[in-house]
Amino acid sequence: MNAELAVIGCLGFEPSGLADEIDTPYGNVKFWRTRFKGHKGIFIPRHSELHIPPHKINYRAAIWAIRSSGAERIIATNTVGTMSDHPIGSFFVPTDFVEFTKCRSNTFHEERAAHVDMSQPYCSQIRSLLIESIHSLGFKPYQGVYVCTEGPHLESPAQIRMFRQYGDVVGMTSYPEVVFAKELELCYASLCIVTNHACGTKSDKQSLGIKEISDTMKGESKNVDEIISHVAQMIPEERTCNCKNSLSGSRF
Repeated sequence: MNAELAVIGCLGFEPSGLADEIDTPYGNVKFWRTRFKGHKGIFIPRHSELHIPPHKINYRAAIWAIRSSGAERIIATNTVGTMSDHPIGSFFVPTDFVEFTKCRSNTFHEERAAHVDMSQPYCSQIRSLLIESIHSLGFKPYQGVYVCTEGPHLESPAQIRMFRQYGDVVGMTSYPEVVFAKELELCYASLCIVTNHACGTKSDKQSLGIKEISDTMKGESKNVDEIISHVAQMIPEERTCNCKNSLSGSRF
């Protein structure tokens, strides 16, 4: 198949379309052939039907499968907690990331190092289209730094106090996807849904449950579909960003 766009779905997204599989050097990946307002694409549920914990997700296999499908653009959906008092249910488009992960594979280049340039981690072209699409639906797009934690536990108040020095929202899945996409010279941008206030940002006795996060995500799923479909309609054939040259100058 020759897909135009790949979407990686987060918690609360139900796959639709024709189920299929791609075999990769890192494992088998189940995906769905689908269309976004008439534009061919594939959908990969990040956590699968088993809801695999964030640190156990086979990120390498998923990104490799996307390239094998022929897609050069990726929109990843992510649920995040706000550390900057964004409205619950709002949309956040990361410009950069900081990661505090511990045990995740983070490169395709295990034998010979490739030091990919991360000065623009998220694709500028897809980011611009996401922001335009969010505006077109009457919402305010927020931007800033995504802090990625290991999980699967939610963060403690002390952790959030530390992370607030580094970023605006906190989640568990954008890294290492963003790096793997760079290493394969794919365009990658993230559409984050703010599902909750990060622990301790509202009160010392604040508690969080997964139901709150899931309910917010499900409530916004229709808007997320509209945003992604709108982007799919606007994507130009030519990639004008520098993602396609990410490996240039990355090796000694």
